[in-house]
Amino acid sequence: MTQTAPTSPPAGKQMLSEQVYALLRDAIMRGDYAPGDALKPQDLAKQQGVSLAVVREALVRVVGEGLADRLPNRGFAVPAASDRRWQEIAEARRTIEPVVLRMSIERGDVDWEARVRAAHHRLARTPAYLPDEGEYYSSSWSEAHRLFHRTLLEGCGNPVLLETFDRMWTASELTRRWSAHRAPDRDGVDEHRRLEEAALARDADTAAEVLVRHLTRTAAVLTDCAPRARDEV
Repeated sequence: MTQTAPTSPPAGKQMLSEQVYALLRDAIMRGDYAPGDALKPQDLAKQQGVSLAVVREALVRVVGEGLADRLPNRGFAVPAASDRRWQEIAEARRTIEPVVLRMSIERGDVDWEARVRAAHHRLARTPAYLPDEGEYYSSSWSEAHRLFHRTLLEGCGNPVLLETFDRMWTASELTRRWSAHRAPDRDGVDEHRRLEEAALARDADTAAEVLVRHLTRTAAVLTDCAPRARDEV
């Protein structure tokens, strides 16, 4: 018996799903939705003027990134904020990222070194705060920050580990956006500089130690800063 190859969704539908996904992702990261808010496919479809199928595809992608939860018999919702959730994310990052950084330092080549240096230069030259973005980190700094940390790990050469980092990072950034909390006494510039120096010196022990301290300080800043879900207030 011959098998029929699965058909791909029409290009128009894919494009619409991509647009809805991008809009929804940006809205969640901006804080347009509070922790625990329902994401109702019917409402989203009406707002965007698209079909339910398109919205559901977009929601599944958002769930895959950790920016929404799929609730049994209750549809979709923005993750509820809690100290426990953030502590679990922080614990996962402190466990996984130093190991991947060690691998990256061991396996990374000269091109990786150049990318690390360039990513750190971009981060150091990008303002963390802009007047029109208020208490939040600027979007340009947030992207430079993500790129620096990801580039540090890319030398590992393992896409599965990097996908794990991407998911953890997105969850961390969501909590950071919700907290809108500054730490004026923290010298993040020095922390990132020390990370770059240790990585490029191929000093895996120091780099891992610096990264653990860096992640621990971040967790300390954000713990107890995340707001409660609206239905918990």
